[in-house]
Parts: sequence; C-alpha cells; structure tokens
Amino acid sequence: MATVTASAQGPAPGELLERTAEGDEAAFAQFYQLMGPVAYGLALRITRDTHMAQDVLQETFAAIWSQAGRYDPETSSARAWVAMMAHRRAVDRVRREQSERDRGASWASGSETTAHDSVAEVVQLRAEHRRVRAALERLTPLQREALDLAYFAGHTHTEVAQRLDIPLGTAKTRIRDALRNLRTHLEDHR
Repeated sequence: MATVTASAQGPAPGELLERTAEGDEAAFAQFYQLMGPVAYGLALRITRDTHMAQDVLQETFAAIWSQAGRYDPETSSARAWVAMMAHRRAVDRVRREQSERDRGASWASGSETTAHDSVAEVVQLRAEHRRVRAALERLTPLQREALDLAYFAGHTHTEVAQRLDIPLGTAKTRIRDALRNLRTHLEDHR
C-alpha cells in the first residue's frame, strides 16, 4: 500500500479509504464529510432531481463502505474513484426512471378503451344467452341437473355424485355428455 501523509487538516482521503476498508467507522464518517458533497453534486447534475441525487449519494456511500478494499491509489485518486462510483449510479438511476416512465406510457396507451356500440353489444349478448338457454333445454333432465350442480352451483364431481346419490363415474359421464351436447348444439346454431 502507498504511504499517505496526513495533512494539517486531517488524514488524506486515500488514507481514510484504507482505514474504512479495515472497518473504521470514524474514518468512513470523515471520508463522507470530505467526499459527500462531491458525490452529491455530481449526482444532482446528472439526475436533476434532489431526491434521486440523495438516493444516489446513499447508494454510492453504501457501496464505498462495502468496497473500500477495492480502491487502488495507484490507479486513481480517492476523489476520482468516488466520482466514478457516483456517476455510474446516477446514470443507472436516470435510465431506470426513464425505463419505468416508458413502460408506464406504453401501458397507458395500450389500455385505452376504444369506443364501441354498446347497443349492438347488448343485442349480441342477449342473442348468445338465448342460444345457450336453448342448448341447455335440449339436454336430458339428468344431464342438466349434473351440469347445473357442477358449473352453476360450483360443486366438485365428487359432490355432484353425492348430491345425486350416483357413482362418481356416472356423475362425470353425465357432465361430460352434457358439455359435449352443449358444444355440438352451439356449433350447429352459429
């Protein structure tokens, strides 16, 4: 490690980073006091939003606390290292915010309801109901009763069999035959 001399104002930022890497919270607090304004100013210039800049500052110093051991004084100054970390996080934050806005706008434009003729829709729906009622009337009373219990009353096949006092296989067959007959009748009368 490079030897860093302390200045009259306190330890140099590089030395504070080295001590932070060793878990020295006081050194980290001093480092924050020195470099926090640098990181915040850069984040604010990039995000142009005080809340986002504050979030970036917090994320940056959380990363510095956990990654201080990765700082290499041979590669860059402590100030440059902090600026690089803040810059990356600020750009990521702006991109993420823009992506969320784009998704929101995309969803909003896709969820607009189209104007339609509600009278024609009601007429079509009533005609469909008449077709289904007519198809239900074509079922045998046993099929209609099993289908009614299973689909309109919400009972399981086992419960239908118990209520009708018939074997489970018979209940399943009645329901299956009823559905097949309904499908055939509805397809024939389109």
